[in-house]
Amino acid sequence: MVIYGYTYGLGLIAGGVAVSYLLGNSLWGAPFYILAIFCLWFFRDPDRTIPGGPVAVSPADGKVVAILPDGAATTRISIFLNVFNVHVNRSPIAGKISNITYQKGEFLVASKPEATAQNEQNKITVEGQGTKVVFSQIAGLIARRIICYKQQGDTVAAGDRIGLIKFGSRVDVFLGPEWEIAVAVGDHVAGGSSVLAKRRQAADQ
Repeated sequence: MVIYGYTYGLGLIAGGVAVSYLLGNSLWGAPFYILAIFCLWFFRDPDRTIPGGPVAVSPADGKVVAILPDGAATTRISIFLNVFNVHVNRSPIAGKISNITYQKGEFLVASKPEATAQNEQNKITVEGQGTKVVFSQIAGLIARRIICYKQQGDTVAAGDRIGLIKFGSRVDVFLGPEWEIAVAVGDHVAGGSSVLAKRRQAADQ
C-alpha cells in the first residue's frame, strides 16, 4: 500500500466521524467511509514478477491507446491509466537515470493524442546495457499530481518502482530502433510484468 492511501483514507475516516458526531447521525459519515475505502484500494501497490532477458517492461498498468512513430527512428507507446488501474510507475529497463525533466502544462484528458505534448509531465531517461528508454509520467484531467521517487544519477533495476500519478493519467514510452514492439493497440498491460518490447539483436538470434 502506498502511503498516500493511508493519508487520504485516515483523513476521510476522521472527516466521517466528525460529521457523524456533529450531525448526530452516523449515516452522514457513510460517504466519507466509502471514499476512504476507495482511496485505500486505489493506492494499492501489488508485487509483480519481473521478466528477465533483454526486454522493456511496461512502466504502468493500463490500456495501450497508441503506437506511433515519433521522429525518424523512435516509436512512442502510449498507455492510458483509468481510475481502476494501479497507478504505481516502474522503470522499463535496468540502468542509470541520466535525466529527469519536469514540464508544466495543461490537464487535458490523458487519452487525447495532444496530451503527449501539452499536458503537465515528468520525462525520465534510463540508460543501460547499450540502450536507453525514455518514458513520461503525464497528468490528466483528474490527476493533478505527479510523484517521482528517484533522482538523476540513481541506478534502477527493470521493474523498480519509480513513482506514481494520482488518479487517471497516462504514460508514454519512447523506444529506439533497437527495440521490437511486442504489444498492440488495445492491449491491457501490467506495470513491471508485461513486456512492451524486445531487443532486436536478441529477437534475431
